[in-house]
Amino acid sequence: MTAAAVRDPDLAEPEGFSEIFDAYFGEIHRYVAQRLGPDDAEDVVAETFLTAFRKRDRYDPGRASVRSWLYGIATNLVGKHRRTEIRALRAMERVSPDRDVPGLADVVAVRVSAQSLGPSLAGAIARLGKGDRDVLLLVALAGLSHEEIATALGIPYGTVGSRLNRARKKLRKALGGTNPMEGDRG
Repeated sequence: MTAAAVRDPDLAEPEGFSEIFDAYFGEIHRYVAQRLGPDDAEDVVAETFLTAFRKRDRYDPGRASVRSWLYGIATNLVGKHRRTEIRALRAMERVSPDRDVPGLADVVAVRVSAQSLGPSLAGAIARLGKGDRDVLLLVALAGLSHEEIATALGIPYGTVGSRLNRARKKLRKALGGTNPMEGDRG
């Protein structure tokens, strides 16, 4: 079942939640694995869906889509594993750009920047504040809109834009003026 096929499932029923799990597990897993690596992703994604299942009676479809709700839970749990994410980014910063090392920085580099900026970009992302990093990576890795990010993180829409702008400026400065955002000319 695809995420598009999930329409207002009855979360009170196990079958309704099963539909959500089937539709969103892969997407949420990819996002978490890109942030923390595959070893920690399994546990965090399992915890994401367990948390969602436990809190399903508090889900308000008028406030957030199921997708945004799940990304919010996953991002909060990634925050609890922040040290792992920072270590992975800093480790990738130390890797020569010539080495072929798959992992978080490679994914970020492909999605956010030119391949040659991988190690420098990973280090710059590691130095961002949690809020700025969460917004940047929800855009770059999950492809969420500003509205979806605002809902997922429980922050105002305008805050998403200001955090993303601040993250872009810090990355540009850290990379010596090189623009890390695809299609961004500023």
